[in-house]
Amino acid sequence: MTPLELIADREGERVDQFLARSLPELTRSAAQRLLEEGKVLQQGQAVKKNRRTLPGEGYTLCIPDPAPIDVLPQDIPLDVVYEDADVIVVNKPVGLVVHPAPGHPDGTLVNALLYHCGSSLSGINGQLRPGIVHRIDRDTSGLIIAAKNDPAHLALAAQLQDHSLCREYRAVAVGSLREDAGTVDAPIGRHLTDRKRMAVDPKNGRSAVTHWEVLARYPGHTYVKCRLETGRTHQIRVHLASIGHPLLGDVVYGGKKPVPGLAGQCLHAKKLSFLHPRTGERVTVECPLPDWFQAVLDRLERK
Repeated sequence: MTPLELIADREGERVDQFLARSLPELTRSAAQRLLEEGKVLQQGQAVKKNRRTLPGEGYTLCIPDPAPIDVLPQDIPLDVVYEDADVIVVNKPVGLVVHPAPGHPDGTLVNALLYHCGSSLSGINGQLRPGIVHRIDRDTSGLIIAAKNDPAHLALAAQLQDHSLCREYRAVAVGSLREDAGTVDAPIGRHLTDRKRMAVDPKNGRSAVTHWEVLARYPGHTYVKCRLETGRTHQIRVHLASIGHPLLGDVVYGGKKPVPGLAGQCLHAKKLSFLHPRTGERVTVECPLPDWFQAVLDRLERK
């Protein structure tokens, strides 16, 4: 087993919630299972399932050695932007699903990373898998980072929590934003009636902050840079839609008809910056706009 040390930073939080929040790849159910199996210790004693945290408390997780998962490595071409012994950053194309799921059992980024990385994988969730620390939607292109070992995974997960892992996007929003820059600070949670969608939910949602800046204005559209302070599901899409400017091509949160020439929303993860988990030095990587995105800007420019 691999022991992991975590320090609580809040008072009164359920331990399973604290564990899942601290390790994004550790699901709530996996955290509860570790508690039930006595694999979460506090001062050498197994933690009870209903325990609440105190700031500064240290917890030791006894993560089982990774077990193989029923996902086959597949030789899927990857656009690798950065790679070393600890991390890999990939420029994901539109249409590539990150994790296998119902309807997408294979042909995913996970399948591709299993082939590319071989035995060099993190296993935070007790499974042998690429340590994908954050996700981007199937129809969003751009940079995504994965950890190759548990220490790297923990370090990157901590950076997500303290916002030192920076993610910058490019997007085309429908309509003309009134200001040249702004911030949407609005909690996001599951939609009350459509569980496949997310929505701004001030009562039950989780904190979500998106900073945006206008890069160019076109008739009926605005080209914007978005910087994530948090990383909720569909965050940019939900936040811009909530202020009346959904993303071009977003048929879930915007117009219901697909835009000709677009496979999904006009959103690209262009820049990623993180502290290297081994050296502590800041690493910044960028990728160009994909051809389809640039073609959209060119069409808008000609209007």
